[in-house]
Amino acid sequence: MTLSPRLTGGLVRDPAGPEPTDAELIRLTELALCRGARRVAVGHGRSAPAAGVVAAFTRRWEASGGTVLDVVTWPEEAASWLRQATRFAAADPDLWVMAGAPLGWAQMTRRLLWSTPWQPERTLAFAVLGTKRAIELVGAYNLQGLAGATSDGGTWTVRDGSIHSTPRNRGIT
Repeated sequence: MTLSPRLTGGLVRDPAGPEPTDAELIRLTELALCRGARRVAVGHGRSAPAAGVVAAFTRRWEASGGTVLDVVTWPEEAASWLRQATRFAAADPDLWVMAGAPLGWAQMTRRLLWSTPWQPERTLAFAVLGTKRAIELVGAYNLQGLAGATSDGGTWTVRDGSIHSTPRNRGIT
């Protein structure tokens, strides 16, 4: 990323998205376990739905024997997101997990790419972030390897400059 990480003004704020489904939570946990993760750092926007999905995920993750190193929240609007991005990346987990509304997530993700050693290929995200619109806010070529769960328990992955989905019961990526 060579330009300022901050998106220009005038973008419409996104809704926080629907509550996660059980299938989505189960699949995201499976994806993390299949990648060999034991220690995760979780980040999310400050909306009630994002906080709820993270609480549900962290309960499920810890019940599976995993450790949550840190939970970092970020605002939808900020001057730079540098403080939150630095803290999120500093946890140096096996895997990062992200939730939130697309616009705030994109701002945070752009700051992560610009200012930290965060790696999208070591990151999982929830269904609301696995959309073409959300990925385009950051740029798909900047997010190679980012993956997540769909609301029906499938998966999505960013590769080769676009987002690819796999229906549930077709394997874990």
